[in-house]
Amino acid sequence: MLNQFSRTELLIGKDGLAKLANSRVAVFGIGGVGGYTVEALIRSGLGAIDLIDNDKICLTNLNRQIFATRKTIGKYKVDVAEERILDINPEVKVNKIRLFYTPDTAENIDFSQYDYVVDAIDTVVGKLEIIERAKKAGIPVISSMGAGNKMHPELFEVADISKTSVCPLAKVIRQELKKRKIKKVKVVYSKEIPIKPEENEEKKYTAKRQIPGSNAYVPSVVGLIIASEVVRDLIMKIENF
Repeated sequence: MLNQFSRTELLIGKDGLAKLANSRVAVFGIGGVGGYTVEALIRSGLGAIDLIDNDKICLTNLNRQIFATRKTIGKYKVDVAEERILDINPEVKVNKIRLFYTPDTAENIDFSQYDYVVDAIDTVVGKLEIIERAKKAGIPVISSMGAGNKMHPELFEVADISKTSVCPLAKVIRQELKKRKIKKVKVVYSKEIPIKPEENEEKKYTAKRQIPGSNAYVPSVVGLIIASEVVRDLIMKIENF
């Protein structure tokens, strides 16, 4: 009998679909990168997902975030994401956690309940905390490195953090993980030299020291690459790097 995952089943079989349906993934940050990761995971047949994000959708999200439309501006991203997820597959178990993830808020989340963890947040301290806690819990984790100020999605690749180069964010994460004696972390990164963003008025409305430039196709590609790694690892039970 045909179902919404019939085309996927042709590639991964009934067993693969069953593994995905019985898996639970946490996605930290559901903006430009994480939003597309969520979209692809749900359309692949994932059975349960935790959405961790405290942001509301704003006007400047419209150029790159899949949950951002004129109608959703001002709404919490986790709420918009849940509605879209259930429109795609009403059987998915969605757990929304409206939280800005930092070492101070980390105790609110039990990593041991997940089969996979996706880090798609922006802050260094948050990324390090996610990776460290996932490793302690023995849960596979994949982390997005710098997607801002880039123009070439074809240059992104999957690698162990120890093999990265050029990317400024990857360098910081690599150094900090070494201090923590954490090895083998799967990341998506690019060797593209970041573009220096031009000044604009957005800086007046945010506390950020520098606003990264972004576009419609780089974050989405990174998010889809992450989703593909998660799906294949869950199906094949491949050990994370």
